[in-house]
Amino acid sequence: MTSQSKVMAPLISTLSGLLISFVIAGPAVANESKYPAITECESQIQKLASVSDQNKKLNQSLDFIWGQWMKEYPEWATYVAYPGQDDRWSDRSMATIQKRKQLPKCHQQLLSKINAKKLNEQGKLTLKLIAKKIKTQLEAIAFPSEFLVVDQLGGVHMDVVDLMMSAPKLTLKDYEDRLARLESFPAYVEQTMALLEEGLKRKITPVKFLMASVPKQFDTVLTKDAKSNPIYTVFADMPESMDAAAKKAMMARAEKLIAEKVMPSLSKIKTFIVDKYIPGCRTDIAITSFPNGDKWYEYLVKDHTTTNLTAKQIHEIGLAEVARINKDMEAVREKLKFKGTKAEFHKFIQTDPQFFFTNPKDLISEYRSIAKQIDPELPRLFSKMPELPYGIREMPAYKAANSPTAYYYGGSLKSGRAGYFEANTYNLKSRPKWEMEVLTVHEAVPGHHLQISIAQELGDLPEFRKNEGYTAFVEGWGLYSESLGDEMGLYKDLYSKYGQHSYEMWRAVRLVVDTGMHSMGWTKQKALDYFMENIPKDRLQSENEIDRYITWPGQALAYKIGELKFKEMKKRAQDKLQAKFDIREFHKEVLGKGALPMDILEEEFNNWLARKQTIKLN
Repeated sequence: MTSQSKVMAPLISTLSGLLISFVIAGPAVANESKYPAITECESQIQKLASVSDQNKKLNQSLDFIWGQWMKEYPEWATYVAYPGQDDRWSDRSMATIQKRKQLPKCHQQLLSKINAKKLNEQGKLTLKLIAKKIKTQLEAIAFPSEFLVVDQLGGVHMDVVDLMMSAPKLTLKDYEDRLARLESFPAYVEQTMALLEEGLKRKITPVKFLMASVPKQFDTVLTKDAKSNPIYTVFADMPESMDAAAKKAMMARAEKLIAEKVMPSLSKIKTFIVDKYIPGCRTDIAITSFPNGDKWYEYLVKDHTTTNLTAKQIHEIGLAEVARINKDMEAVREKLKFKGTKAEFHKFIQTDPQFFFTNPKDLISEYRSIAKQIDPELPRLFSKMPELPYGIREMPAYKAANSPTAYYYGGSLKSGRAGYFEANTYNLKSRPKWEMEVLTVHEAVPGHHLQISIAQELGDLPEFRKNEGYTAFVEGWGLYSESLGDEMGLYKDLYSKYGQHSYEMWRAVRLVVDTGMHSMGWTKQKALDYFMENIPKDRLQSENEIDRYITWPGQALAYKIGELKFKEMKKRAQDKLQAKFDIREFHKEVLGKGALPMDILEEEFNNWLARKQTIKLN
């Protein structure tokens, strides 16, 4: 799983869905001056009016829009290594939120001045993508997600740690920027509390029982002293090449800010959450309990899957996939000659000591070993590899207890940050060995790291395309990658093969339970029972998953919907091209334009396949 859909990284998942929707609505603010970003946008429209070269006009418009996004959301700018924003937080004040929602309309006006007929082919695709994105932003205005800024999956307590880790670590200025962020952190927390207060008034909150675990998460960053705080470790790890006196002074400043600014602010919001927020949170698990909730879920389904499928259609697809994958799992159980029922087999592989490590270091070491087994197999399937390296590390304790089995944490060549597959070592009895190969394929290579890093390194594309994270594409690719394991020499052990099938089943079950809870009146217990009936995950992992779908409606639908599209396109190419089909060429085609919505991906694939067939006939 990545979190930039809140799919790219855990960081992005804590930033109020910035990659999903940059536009948020707030209460009307009367007699306020025009928002400076709107004035800048209107000036840019006038400035570009005289530009006759439409490709140049498009590129300048895109650079301008990207720059505005980066300034409005400096946390995202840090993640994608956009310079000059690493000392700031997003302005979460209600007045700014209200004004900011005008930006997409102005950006739409800016792009309307471009003559699409006079663009080159790359420009036409880029214009189509940015226009679709801004249309989605405008649709998002109706759904005030800005009030959902703290839950068991993220919030200010995670933002501050993740951003300290994500920012560049190359120069003294990089660390000075971190100090500036810590200095202004109390104001960011105050704005967050105001949003939570407003959310209570509007009855737009997380679910009460899910918020119960959040205070304990705060405790992991409310350490007994500043030096034991996870934020301080970033400063303690400054490059040796830096001036020793400057480092000492900076570490002393960091210690003071953590003690006097960060921890008191976190303590204040924790008290507010415990005493006032949690008691007022909603009890209904479905997003349809929100004002305009039915439409909100429709929007999220469409946004995450980038299709026009309805919740009912997706539910039916899920049921069909569950039935199909059950047969594959049954076939493996027969090969293992297990004497007993499916439920008994699942209990066996969830509890027998042979399937578990007892030391977190051994688990991480095994993941690294699997990754090194995969790496040399990649050139047979891919003609292009990313320059950015990746590593495997243990998931930090402050988020492990309520997090999924793993995350991919994106890197950046610009800021000198490798990509990381973060493995959850919390409660090792729920981390079986038979899931390790398939999980490495998904989170590292050829899954998230390969796809996301290749996109970031597409130098001829505008920045928004290199950093886009359509959930159906990114997570669909991760799930599709799992099916390549056999070709890379994995899943030879039948238990690991069962692990692969169980992971595909996991994503199929999501289609059923997510739509069930948010569209069909399912209770959490009904969803949990269905989940555990079909997937060999223990109760802890199963509940974490169901709780995630409650908190993050629609996101989990994208995996299987995206994977089915990738597999369907591959099958169609194999059938049409037969002996001329080249898996490396196919992968280059589907990854070579960055992440795309499913409808536009299919259009581009159809054009490519038609060209290939023409060449074949000639």
